[in-house]
Amino acid sequence: MIKIRTKLLMYFFTVITLVVILLLVREQSTQKIIELHEQSSEHYLLLNEITGVTDQTFQSLQIYVHEPVSENLAFYQREKQQLLDLQQQYKELTEESIVQKNFLHMLTSFLEITDKTVEGVHDDNIEQYSYYLSEADNTANYIHENTLEIINQDLTEYQNLISLEDERIHHTKNMGTAIVIAIIILSVLFALWFSDGITRTISRLTKAAKEISAGNYSGQDVTVSRKDELWLLTKMFNEMKHNILQSVKEMKEKARLAQLLKEMELKSLQNQINPHFLFNTLNTISKTSYIEGAERTSELISSVSALLRYNIGNLDRETVLKDEVEIVKEYFFIQQTRFGDRVAFHTQIEEQCLHTPIPCLTLQPIVENAFIHGIEEMADSAVIALNIYQKEQKVFIEITDNGKGMDQATINQIIHPVEEKEAQSKKLGHSTGIGMRNVIDRLELFDKESALWIDSAIGKGTKVTIQLPSGKEWRKDSC
Repeated sequence: MIKIRTKLLMYFFTVITLVVILLLVREQSTQKIIELHEQSSEHYLLLNEITGVTDQTFQSLQIYVHEPVSENLAFYQREKQQLLDLQQQYKELTEESIVQKNFLHMLTSFLEITDKTVEGVHDDNIEQYSYYLSEADNTANYIHENTLEIINQDLTEYQNLISLEDERIHHTKNMGTAIVIAIIILSVLFALWFSDGITRTISRLTKAAKEISAGNYSGQDVTVSRKDELWLLTKMFNEMKHNILQSVKEMKEKARLAQLLKEMELKSLQNQINPHFLFNTLNTISKTSYIEGAERTSELISSVSALLRYNIGNLDRETVLKDEVEIVKEYFFIQQTRFGDRVAFHTQIEEQCLHTPIPCLTLQPIVENAFIHGIEEMADSAVIALNIYQKEQKVFIEITDNGKGMDQATINQIIHPVEEKEAQSKKLGHSTGIGMRNVIDRLELFDKESALWIDSAIGKGTKVTIQLPSGKEWRKDSC
């Protein structure tokens, strides 16, 4: 309520300012009359000065005619120039009416006659300068009479103008009073409407805040039609609600993924039967086989040992593509020993990509799925290809098989499973116990720029593509 009252007071101060401006406008009307009076006075003074300088010019001309010396000529020239300046001021000050034009023409004629008088004196033409001197005297008299006529006419027009201005000021006062009353009435109505809008918005925000405090984040956003401080507050409130909702979703997703990782680790722990004893036993069997000349058996046991050692580690650890490729090759050697010539494994790998960080046990589950669900039932000509390359600051990993493929519904179930447990049971591998969904989840946790998508069709094989950022550094202490 304090904030609303403050805003209303600010609005009333604005209204008072408008009233003051209205009073200033009224004052300006009065000032305009004063300026008009001063302008008229200036006009009359200028006419009076023109008349006086005209007389001085004629007197200096008479002195020069009676005594034509250079000093008297210079005195005449000064008076003439002063009259020209006054003529120019009068021309700039007044509007070009017929009376003013005639007055200016008389001044011009007077100056021309005086110049011809001076020429007659130079030419020693007594008849010429006597005639023009008389004409100059007559013209000066005309200027006097015309000046009085102009002043009389201006006084009459000024009186009429003053009457009109007085009437206008009277109307302005009446209009100003009406405007002040209208402003007061509108101010009260506007204050009621404005305060109602503010309190309505605050009520909506309060209601939305109560819903959020109760744990309901799915309510509609609060909307405000006017763009003011409350509009900004409402906008930030809606953004805060969305951010909280997004944070809750991310926390739930991270909790789900953490639970999933714990379950996978538990399954991995359940499959461990004294690992050191198992590895030592496998190494002993491998060495015995090598001594007895069974080199193929020794290599197979070494691959199984490496595969088990890599699989029972912490799933949270980070590794590089080189290690993932090596363990896939070990896995394929074991499977090729089992399937023989029925399956072929092709690789096309760019060396600069092998140091790219990647979550542990990412490639092997995908290759396992290619064996289990893709080519296991094929009698011959089965092919699995691993292609790793860099493009536009991204590293792409493509695992392709020519197996039986899958439909779009199956792909959707892998990418977005409806029932997590059922989906995991359909995607388990032989050795890792890690499904495709788990691989996708760990890629999302690994980096937001990571992605996985599947291209497949029934009878046309399957291609799984993984996208990794190429600029991320490998944390060596994470393995």
